[in-house]
Amino acid sequence: MATPQNADPVRVGRASTELRPIALERGAASNAEGSCLVSFGNTRVLCTVSVEDGVPGWRRGRGEGWLTAEYAMLPRATSTRTNRERGQVGGRTQEIQRLIGRSVRAMLDDFKWGEFTLKVDCDVLQADGGTRTAAITGASVA
Repeated sequence: MATPQNADPVRVGRASTELRPIALERGAASNAEGSCLVSFGNTRVLCTVSVEDGVPGWRRGRGEGWLTAEYAMLPRATSTRTNRERGQVGGRTQEIQRLIGRSVRAMLDDFKWGEFTLKVDCDVLQADGGTRTAAITGASVA
């Protein structure tokens, strides 16, 4: 949808060149091996990391670990309620999960922690734009 040249995008309480306030709270989930609650403005994403023994079959015997990611939005993370995804996840969710996993794997030191799997879970508590970047940032910190 095109907007007129002289129209400013709608931003509540900030200039078009001003970033949203950013906050990172490490250790937000006490039961996870790692966690971070990230806030980008009104967007809130809880990211946790769990460590599991073993790796996928195709990676066994290398002495290297693996990382996988899951992404979900709570039903009321947006202004209208959306049903939870059940069974197979949708294409958008699957692509976001892949993006998070690839982004965090690119930061790791060749998986040299032994044959363990890191499972990253990113749950959007409140969506107000930037959920993908918030999830990647939170997963990196967790």
